[in-house]
Amino acid sequence: MDGAEAEAREGAAVALDLLALGYEGFPEVAALGPSSPDFRALCTRLAAELASLGALEREREEVAEALRAGPGAEEEFLRQLPRLMRELHCPDRALCGGDCAAALREPGACLRLLRFLCTEVQAARLLLLHSRLDPSPAAPPPGGEGAEEGAGMVQELILTLQAVGLPRPTLATPASRLLRELHAKISELLPSLPPGSLQPLLSYPLDAPRWEVLERLCQSLQSQYYCRRCLLLKRLDLTTSAFHWSDRAEAQGEAMKAVLTPIREALTPESDVSIAHILAARADLSRLVPATSKATRQVTCCAINKVLMGNVPDRGGRPDELEPPMPIWKSRREDGGGQNAGRQRWDRKKKKKK
Repeated sequence: MDGAEAEAREGAAVALDLLALGYEGFPEVAALGPSSPDFRALCTRLAAELASLGALEREREEVAEALRAGPGAEEEFLRQLPRLMRELHCPDRALCGGDCAAALREPGACLRLLRFLCTEVQAARLLLLHSRLDPSPAAPPPGGEGAEEGAGMVQELILTLQAVGLPRPTLATPASRLLRELHAKISELLPSLPPGSLQPLLSYPLDAPRWEVLERLCQSLQSQYYCRRCLLLKRLDLTTSAFHWSDRAEAQGEAMKAVLTPIREALTPESDVSIAHILAARADLSRLVPATSKATRQVTCCAINKVLMGNVPDRGGRPDELEPPMPIWKSRREDGGGQNAGRQRWDRKKKKKK
């Protein structure tokens, strides 16, 4: 694997990490550098979240605040970055040294910096979740499904607090107090909503037998979703493999794999829909909105909708539109009547006219 391909793989991995953390709207991370305002803004946001999650000591939070300088403050950014890396105990000695500008000019150094900050944010979110939900001193799992699920729960909790207007809690806040404050704030905001809002879609109480039936239905649907997603993923694999058949793909094959492989590995056949989604569903979810409605078209309308296709050959495939076969001419003698039968029919027609 050459250096360009390795850097492309690393860039795709960092892009997936940023997307999983909720950082969207940034350009290609592989093309960024300390001279780019977007790169500095991304590092600033990651450092600010680390400070808000308690990953930095109080006397060191000014390091993250110093990185908030506006566009054009590249010198201040390069001066404060090594202090931040030393505070986070970064194992990359080059990023912790004094000549940070020279270190970031090396190939792949900016990607290593972003990868390190992403992993620190993930770890800080997991520690925050552990302190909220589990008061025991046991440490959370360092990776795997537990880590991914924990990071998702922390993100959902942060979004919920932001939605209702509550400040970010400190690490010393007990989970019971946090839930009471959240319940009180939601109860305060509910009367201001229009009548009939937030009505649950599932309006019947669930006893033990119904919970068992619901669990069996959920398992059956998950099995069906698994089969369908496997089929779609197989179609995707066949479609992407077809792109490698062309002559141009021989020169771009490795670059195509570097882009498609990280995206394909993130797609799994397992569905994440659970009973919790049924309990959280609201009555307006059952309201069907036509795909051609005005409100829907404001979101789905794009420039490609205005492209008209030219004339294409008719491939057929409609047996109901086929014309019946033409009748075969037969003589009257073959019909069994001959000339006498024809004369008798002619005589009957003349009598009817009279």
